[in-house]
Amino acid sequence: MTGSKGYYTRARRLLKKSTREKGKLNISKLLTKYEIGSQVIVKMDSSVQKSLPHKRFHGKIGVVIEKRGRGYVVSVPKGNSVRNIIVRSEHLEPYRGT
Repeated sequence: MTGSKGYYTRARRLLKKSTREKGKLNISKLLTKYEIGSQVIVKMDSSVQKSLPHKRFHGKIGVVIEKRGRGYVVSVPKGNSVRNIIVRSEHLEPYRGT
């Protein structure tokens, strides 16, 4: 029998939270506004299942293209192409690199 190929297969390490991070989400993470053109890090938050991005985008740096409803459209490079994903702000972090 073959193994299942579900949406979150082999993603236990990505969805696991440390002991101090468990529980309710910080309100500041929900209220963060991202400007169009700003760089963000896609970081999956397992406590919020809505608009959870695919595991292949976890840890990737993308650019906010537009705001759509409660989420953002983020352009993320994948190989030689660029993918546009719709993600809520709970799964995004501002990129503070250079």
